[in-house]
Amino acid sequence: MTHAIRFHRTGGPEVLQWEEVALPAPDAGEVRVRHHAVGLNFIDTYHRSGLYPLSLPSGLGMEAAGVVEAVGEGVAELKIGDRVAYTSGPLGAYAEARNIEARHLVRLPEAISFEQGAAMMLQGLTAHYLLHSTYPVKAGDIILVHAAAGGVGSILVQWAKLLGATVIGTVGNDDKAAQAKALGCDHVIVYSRERFAERVRELTGGTGVAAVYDSVGRDTFLDSVSCLQRRGMMVSYGNATGPVAPFDCALLARAGSVYVTRPTLFDYIATREELELRSAALFEAVGAGKLRIAVNQRYALKDAAQAHLDLEARRTTGSTILLP
Repeated sequence: MTHAIRFHRTGGPEVLQWEEVALPAPDAGEVRVRHHAVGLNFIDTYHRSGLYPLSLPSGLGMEAAGVVEAVGEGVAELKIGDRVAYTSGPLGAYAEARNIEARHLVRLPEAISFEQGAAMMLQGLTAHYLLHSTYPVKAGDIILVHAAAGGVGSILVQWAKLLGATVIGTVGNDDKAAQAKALGCDHVIVYSRERFAERVRELTGGTGVAAVYDSVGRDTFLDSVSCLQRRGMMVSYGNATGPVAPFDCALLARAGSVYVTRPTLFDYIATREELELRSAALFEAVGAGKLRIAVNQRYALKDAAQAHLDLEARRTTGSTILLP
C-alpha cells in the first residue's frame, strides 16, 4: 500500500483527500517510480475544479521526479535505481509512488536534483515549445510575457533573453516585479495599477509586440491581442482567470491580421523523439546554469489542498513542489 491524493467530486481544494491506495506490481511496459518530489501546476486546479473534465474518482498531478523501484515485463530502457522524471501520462503524480508506462519517463541527469526535476518538467518543456516552436523567438523580437514571476513565466523570461529578445513582463505586485526584473525582464508592468495594453504601446513606440504569451486567459485576452504588432502572434496557453470567451474572428483582422493559437504541451511532446529533444534542451540549459529553476514553495504532499489555495490566491512565485 501507498498514499496518494485523490478526489471523488470536483470543486475547491477541500475535495482533495489523502488516501491509502493499493500499488500492484508494474504491468508489462510499466515501471514503479518512488517519488522524491512532485510538481504543482495550475493545470492541476483545472482538473480538480472540473474545468477540464475527467472520470471520477481520480488521482491528480502530471509531473514528478524519483527513482525506478520496479520494472515490468518488456521494459529494457530503464532499470531499478534509475533517476527519472516525467510530465505526461495519466494523472496520478500526487502520490508517494505509482506505476506508469516507461515511455513517459526520461532519465534525470545527476547534475539536476529531484526537486528541480519535479519543478521544471511541465513548466520548462512548456517554455521550450512556446519559444522554439509555437512562435520561434529570434534576436531582436519584443515579446510580452504575462505572469512573468510565475512558474512558466519565470522560465520564459530567462529563455527568451538567451534567444536575444526584449521582454516585457506583467506581474501583480511590486515584490513580483522585483523578481521579474531579476529574471531578466527589460520592462515590468504591475497590472494592478497600470493598463498593460497602453503601457506596451508606449514601450514599443506604438508598434506592439511580436508575440504575447498569455497564461491568464479570460481577463487579459482582448487587451493582449491589442498589444500585437501587425501579423503578431497571440499565444493563449492557460486559463488562470477562466477560459477565453468566444470572439468574432474579424477582431484578428482589425488588430492587424494577427494570429491566435491555443497550444498544449502534449501536442508538442506527442512523439518520443520530441519528448527527448525538448527534455535534452531543458536539461542542458539548467545543468549549464543558463536557466535558474526557482523552487520558492515546498509543501508536504498530504497538504496539497493548502498548496492549491495559495496557488489560486496568487501567493506563490516561481515553482512549487510537493514532498511525499
